[in-house]
Amino acid sequence: MTANWKIFKGFVAVLALVAVTMGSAFGQTAPDSIPLPQLGPNDTIPVPAEIHGGEYVPVQTLEYFRVQVPYPKHLLKRRQEWTRLRNAVYVCYPYARRAGAIMNDINARIAKMPDKEKRKYIHSREKELKKQFAEPLSELSIYQGKVLMKLINRQTGNNCYNIIKEYKGGFTARAWQTVAFVFGSNLKQPYNPNGDEREMEMIVQEVERLHRM
Repeated sequence: MTANWKIFKGFVAVLALVAVTMGSAFGQTAPDSIPLPQLGPNDTIPVPAEIHGGEYVPVQTLEYFRVQVPYPKHLLKRRQEWTRLRNAVYVCYPYARRAGAIMNDINARIAKMPDKEKRKYIHSREKELKKQFAEPLSELSIYQGKVLMKLINRQTGNNCYNIIKEYKGGFTARAWQTVAFVFGSNLKQPYNPNGDEREMEMIVQEVERLHRM
């Protein structure tokens, strides 16, 4: 214990010597009232020092480090909601984008068709949509289905109720609306990128930026 104390005292002496040397280099001197520690045989490593509390003490700058604490419950819940929404958008947006392109193409083609030709053409395209989307969309969760309906509204400018009503008639639209209500959803969901869907829109734009890269 005594030997260690002697080594420490010698270490402090080296610190003081370095401090005095540095002070001289910048035209400064140590206060006369503070005695310089005596160097020992093991005082061979120069380190920074400063005067604190009337004596020389070693100084060291630590590397930056991060301190993490558990999430508060309300922030943890918010993070979980955001992650759930982000995952749903990443899953559903490719389907909504493709479905939106097909629907917009259908609308453009049937704009000037007679009613009989419209029904025939819509029926043929309906088979195409079922072939492409029936299997993968059947694996979506109810939450993902809600997100998909909002994204389809974004891509087409029309909600799913009006889309079904236009293509399949009002009775079919009301029937599917009833089914949607049973599962806590709504075919008439709006899409407001500056309102309730602001976060969804941010995620969509993120996906689009990645798609362009």
